[in-house]
Amino acid sequence: MKLISGTSNPELSQAISDYVGVPLTEANIKRFADKEIFIKILDDIRGEDVFFIQSTSYPANVNVMELLIAIDAIRRASARRVTAVIPYFGYARQDRKTESRTPITAKLIANLITTAGADRILTMELHAAQIQGFFDIPLDDLQVGPIFKPHIDEQFKGKKLCVVSPDVGGVVRARAFAKRIDANLAIIDKRREKAGVSEVMHVIGNVEGETCILLDDIVDSGGTLCNAASALRAHGAKDVYAYCVHGVLSGEAVNRINESEMAGLVISDTIRATDDIKNSPKITQVSVANLIGEAILRTHQESSISELFK
Repeated sequence: MKLISGTSNPELSQAISDYVGVPLTEANIKRFADKEIFIKILDDIRGEDVFFIQSTSYPANVNVMELLIAIDAIRRASARRVTAVIPYFGYARQDRKTESRTPITAKLIANLITTAGADRILTMELHAAQIQGFFDIPLDDLQVGPIFKPHIDEQFKGKKLCVVSPDVGGVVRARAFAKRIDANLAIIDKRREKAGVSEVMHVIGNVEGETCILLDDIVDSGGTLCNAASALRAHGAKDVYAYCVHGVLSGEAVNRINESEMAGLVISDTIRATDDIKNSPKITQVSVANLIGEAILRTHQESSISELFK
């Protein structure tokens, strides 16, 4: 087995390597003067089971291109199998046509990765489950429950909890997680007027006197979570926390969260944290390295991954 890291999140790649017990294979990844990407694997990988680790987060286009070029390089080096480990799958929010003359970019990215030569995909908490069907190769979509549940059990031991979906689209995820931690369920009904801007309408469910946990897969601008926290507090919630898998946190998101009525936000390390995130008094990051590492081991050993989530 060989593990190779892209440049999007080297800290996570190293932590995965430490768990698996296989050192990262060195690769020369550089940019030419015109920003073309060049990759050379600095070890023999002929006949190996190769896992290339790369989140397609900011800068998304650069990291996507790096992923594609790396897969091609690994394939041409005669690897036995190439698995693209994509902790955060960018472009996942463009999973359908929402209006006329728009692309389905998630499908395009799936086609590009498959054409580049990947044999299978290992990712985490896809924004939409149907993206699995965009690939004509096997895909494992890891769930963050085994990471968030122990953290919640430790932080909120003995407290009455209510899991809240910040929108109707996340109800299935929220319901499954509420069942996992034996909590009540509530839903935020919101209307999004344009991309990056959301307006909370009302709360479905009783949250009075409860500690609410907003659960979502992605936090980008932070507007949805901040508006949801305000609505929950207005409906009598005792405290409001948020747990989001992928901390995109673009623009003024960190400042917005710091000034919000949320008591805290927990994100995973699928995306490399900026200094603002690390220094935020309200944001905590938990690692998914062991979960991804275990999934890599099970993929290599041809054993069940679904057992991790029972």
